[in-house]
Amino acid sequence: MAKQPQSAISPTRAENFPEWYQQVVKGADLAENSDVRGCMVIKPWGYAIWENMQRRLDAMFKATGHENAYFPLFIPMSFLEKEAEHVEGFAKECAVVTHHRLEPDGKGGLQPAPSAKLEEPLIVRPTSETIIGATFARWVQSYRDLPILINQWANVVRWELRTRLFLRTTEFLWQEGHTVHATEAEARTETMRMLDVYADFAEHTMAMPVIKGEKTAGERFPGAVSTYSIEAMMQDRKALQAGTSHFLGQNFAKAQGIKYQDENGQEVHAWTTSWGVSTRLIGGLVMTHADDDGLALPPKLAPSHIVIMPIYRNDEEKSQVMPYCATLERELTSQLYAGEPVRVRIDNRDIRGGEKKWQWVKRGVPVRVEIGPRDIAGGKVSYNRRDSSGRFEAPRDLFASHISKTLEEIQHALFQRALQAREAATIRIDTLQDFEAYFASKDEERAEGGGLAYCHFVESPEMDEKLKALKVTVRCVPLNAAEEPGKCLFTGKPSQRRGVFARAY
Repeated sequence: MAKQPQSAISPTRAENFPEWYQQVVKGADLAENSDVRGCMVIKPWGYAIWENMQRRLDAMFKATGHENAYFPLFIPMSFLEKEAEHVEGFAKECAVVTHHRLEPDGKGGLQPAPSAKLEEPLIVRPTSETIIGATFARWVQSYRDLPILINQWANVVRWELRTRLFLRTTEFLWQEGHTVHATEAEARTETMRMLDVYADFAEHTMAMPVIKGEKTAGERFPGAVSTYSIEAMMQDRKALQAGTSHFLGQNFAKAQGIKYQDENGQEVHAWTTSWGVSTRLIGGLVMTHADDDGLALPPKLAPSHIVIMPIYRNDEEKSQVMPYCATLERELTSQLYAGEPVRVRIDNRDIRGGEKKWQWVKRGVPVRVEIGPRDIAGGKVSYNRRDSSGRFEAPRDLFASHISKTLEEIQHALFQRALQAREAATIRIDTLQDFEAYFASKDEERAEGGGLAYCHFVESPEMDEKLKALKVTVRCVPLNAAEEPGKCLFTGKPSQRRGVFARAY
């Protein structure tokens, strides 16, 4: 007889991390590849997680004065051409619409109609700075019109050759904020404020510790003056850029003609910002918290906080168990967690109990409850927590009244576990020899080797060449990094601060 697997997900993280990731996504029923190469179908459980992210982020944006709007999917090619650095940065990723009609090709198929060729090609938005900037140019006339604080929830397309569900797909969902300000100081303040919003969301909602930092010139958003990011470390010790906030200066304002009359009657260009996060966050959630049994969800994002699984052998037991479960559901949903009613689901599907249990384990539900006749007789609740092994029992009234505390304990435990993993894989390196040894080529299928390295550096061709050979990137210069005189690992030139280096997604 074949040996039974020791975990629900095969292969394990240690055996093959990329394949483990794909199997967790599949096992949790989050998404699947679509008939369009590089695109995905987000399934209900995965989309429910995204909706919870949307709802919480949207509230945070509105609390800081932003309003939602919507802008066109298509961007005239000439708009991208106005900002040279921007078009250069995105040109290789753009999907282009050249015709507006199809016609029979005479062979039983279809072809773009030659007579329907567009005078100017349209770009399917890879990001919206240019089309929104053109709109802002119409909206802004006077200093009294400022600031403009806009966010849109949308999809974008960036043509990818190598794709992976949630982490890198040709089409993905995101939000993009775009703002206009009268002064440089206001725009810079906005840039940092939204970076703080992202960091707050990542740590307190996703339970994912992040580093806030500024990108180097080589990693900067095309056309931006400064780019800031939040960087997280996944369980395979690779970094993930989880959100960005860009100070655009006056570059896009000049390209798109965003001008206004100041208080002295002078016509001046405005200052703009943009910032965004995407469905990539779901991939980050998986790689931060999942284990070899599947997904583990922070309660603040779980579509269901608790799944109640009734257990009975006959109709007589069912007539006792189901009312007990329904009453327990009402008691639990009357409680609040993180400002919202506790989300409870009763799973009474006619499938084997073991299969049902493992489905919810792999989906990452924070608390699983099994209710049978013995639980009813004892007035108790038997339950499991997704953040720990073992089985728990509690009197029914105590379980219900303490559920918010239990969920917060799980939220906190997931964050602490991720933070400890990051700290264990973080190092300060002062010599090129140690740097090369730390990032020496490893089996990339395995979650081992490398991590986050804090190093002195000066941007240079020598650094770029060495990093390319090692498949390492400089993630950011942490905002909380103290000035510390040192020498660049790659050139020996004086350096005042350390950057964070890592392999990355």
